[in-house]
Amino acid sequence: MATRDKNIWVLLVFLLAGLVVGGLLGKLASEVSWLWWLAYGQSFGLESPLVLDLSVLKLTFGVAFNINVASIIGMILAIFIYRKI
Repeated sequence: MATRDKNIWVLLVFLLAGLVVGGLLGKLASEVSWLWWLAYGQSFGLESPLVLDLSVLKLTFGVAFNINVASIIGMILAIFIYRKI
């Protein structure tokens, strides 16, 4: 049972790494004219952060996701590498 839990965490790390590296490559590819399609994507989340002011404590909540084609390819490659391990 412990190995299955460990494998799920490894998969999540691989997916996060694929998402981050793919997003970075998509951002870099947007500057190349024939690789523009890798940067095509959608951004969603909170436009402005949600602020909770309790006068003693001030909490700010915010989340935004920017998914592009390169990050999706990165996640697919991460799943493929995970399955080969």
